[in-house]
Amino acid sequence: MRRGRRMGAFVCAGGLALGACTGAGAESAARPAVGVTAVAPTRTPTPSPSPTPSISEGEGILTVLSHRGYAEWGGSDPKVNWVGPFEKKTGCRVTRLDHVRNAEELHKAYDAGSYDVVAASPEAAGRLIAEGKAGAIDTALLPRYGDMPKRLRTLPAYDRDGKVYGVPFLWEVAQLGHDTREPRPRGLSGLFGAKTSAVEDDPLSLATAALALKKDDPDLDIDDPFQLTPAQLDRATALLAERDGDGREYWTDPLDVVSGFAAGAVSVAQTSPYVLSLLRRAGRPVRPASADPATGRADAWMLSANAQHPGCAYRWLEWMSGASVQRDAAAWNGKAPANPKACTGRAGRVCSAYRVGDDDWLDKVVFATRPARDCGTKGKSGCTDYTEWERRWRELVD
Repeated sequence: MRRGRRMGAFVCAGGLALGACTGAGAESAARPAVGVTAVAPTRTPTPSPSPTPSISEGEGILTVLSHRGYAEWGGSDPKVNWVGPFEKKTGCRVTRLDHVRNAEELHKAYDAGSYDVVAASPEAAGRLIAEGKAGAIDTALLPRYGDMPKRLRTLPAYDRDGKVYGVPFLWEVAQLGHDTREPRPRGLSGLFGAKTSAVEDDPLSLATAALALKKDDPDLDIDDPFQLTPAQLDRATALLAERDGDGREYWTDPLDVVSGFAAGAVSVAQTSPYVLSLLRRAGRPVRPASADPATGRADAWMLSANAQHPGCAYRWLEWMSGASVQRDAAAWNGKAPANPKACTGRAGRVCSAYRVGDDDWLDKVVFATRPARDCGTKGKSGCTDYTEWERRWRELVD
């Protein structure tokens, strides 16, 4: 947190039944946070079982750039390993597996190295596509691609000009949670007016403010909260700044939200349905302020425009689309799998929290795209780009 203390350790020691403490770990449970100082990515090849022979001349090798928790090989927990089975099944050895924590680190690593596939967030994906660094994907080569809901397969963040640039992997949504001992907030604007609140430390949190303004101030004419004119971005920033102070905490780890509620330091928070379900099962007096989701993000696996091992890259994309891998990844990260067939066993609670399979609920989610001057649409202009969002955010929280 930028303001207030971090209390993740208190939560794990305090007896809350958190999968993030016992399964995912505090590090893997969180979506990589924007704004963390970049560090050099790991350059050591991933330890792995002995691979089967190369599948063809020039193949048998794969290089991967990933968020932590998305490509696991058993380093944190021997039971959490879907890289090793991929190697055994396909004969493609992952000779390089580098991890990053946020979009900034991803771009630095991607430019410095050579990767076949990359796990990207919407804001990172938008830049990779715009700069021609991502390759279009032939989804006909991915039999399990069709198992995913059409909504996730056609998200603007990864679908441009009729071409697909990303295979959905894990997704999450923001939901307003509140301490039931305090007055229930009325709508999303209640997050920004509360005396004690927790907001995710991410420039895209400005879209949550814009979504609140879209409902409360129709004259602003906000259509997509992730594509804002300068005047609209001014208003969203001003809404966040109204109560910014000692009572506002900016969190980078979902455990910070749990800690804040457990310690009574937070009355309202921007969080996820999964975190709210953990608090409910732990007996904390915290409930959703509304049954509806708000903004969301879907992370996807992308193909490098200059993939040196396209055969293994496509085998990876297909492997990561499967129910078995997405089941393990969803349980490890506390995020919903893109493939609903993964919603069995250890991923059951995660899927239940995110209401996977409820297409009506999914349709209400406003999924993130990278803010761009062309408003994310050819032929348009007048919107603010992501670098401006980052600048506004730094001024607000630093």
